[in-house]
Amino acid sequence: MQDVLEQLKAGIRRFQTTVYPEQAEMFRRAVAQPQEPHTLFIACADSRIDPEMITQSTPGEMFVLRNIGNLIPAYGEMMGGVSAVVEYAVSLLKVKHVVVCGHADCGAMKGLLNPDSVTTMPAVENWLKNATAARSIAEALGAKNEEPGILMRRVTEQNVLLQIQHLRTHPSVAAAIARKELTISAWVYEIGTGEVRICEDGIEFVPVV
Repeated sequence: MQDVLEQLKAGIRRFQTTVYPEQAEMFRRAVAQPQEPHTLFIACADSRIDPEMITQSTPGEMFVLRNIGNLIPAYGEMMGGVSAVVEYAVSLLKVKHVVVCGHADCGAMKGLLNPDSVTTMPAVENWLKNATAARSIAEALGAKNEEPGILMRRVTEQNVLLQIQHLRTHPSVAAAIARKELTISAWVYEIGTGEVRICEDGIEFVPVV
C-alpha cells in the first residue's frame, strides 16, 4: 500500500513542477475570486470517468458531484450529501446548467440488473433502490432474447433520465427552471470510444459530433 502512496506523491511532484507552472496565472485567478461555475456535473464515482477531461473544462467552470451510479434521490428521500450539493449549486452558486452523466460498463447498472451481486453490500443495495424504476422501464422496452449489451445500454440511458426526474423534485431546481434560469441535459459517455451521447428532449440520445 505504501507503493500506492508513493505513486500519488510522484503525481503531486509532476503537477507542482510541470503542470502548475504552465497554468499558474489561471490558478491564481481562480483563488482570488469566489467560484462561479456554470455547470453542476453529476457523474458516477467510477475511477475511469473524468468530467473535466471529457468536457475540457478548467478549474472553476464545473461544480462536480460523483457517486455510485450518478444517482439523485428524489427530494425528501435519503436527504444528505446529494441533496445538499444540488441545493448549494443551484441556490447559492447559481449554476446555469445541470448535467447528469451515465457511462458504459457501469458497475452500478450491472448491480441493478443482477441484484444478487450486491447482497453482501447492504449500503450499495439500498442506494441502488434509487434506480429500480430504470430497470423496470429498460426491461419493459426490450425484446425477448436480446443481447445483454443492449439491455445494459438501455438501462444506462433510462437511469440517467430517471435521475433527471428525481432532480426536478428538488425545490431549488424546480424554482430555477420555472424562472428559466436553469436547464438540464442527460449524457452517456462511452469510455472505450470517447463518444458522448446527449439527450435534450427526454427521448433520444444523440452523439456529439
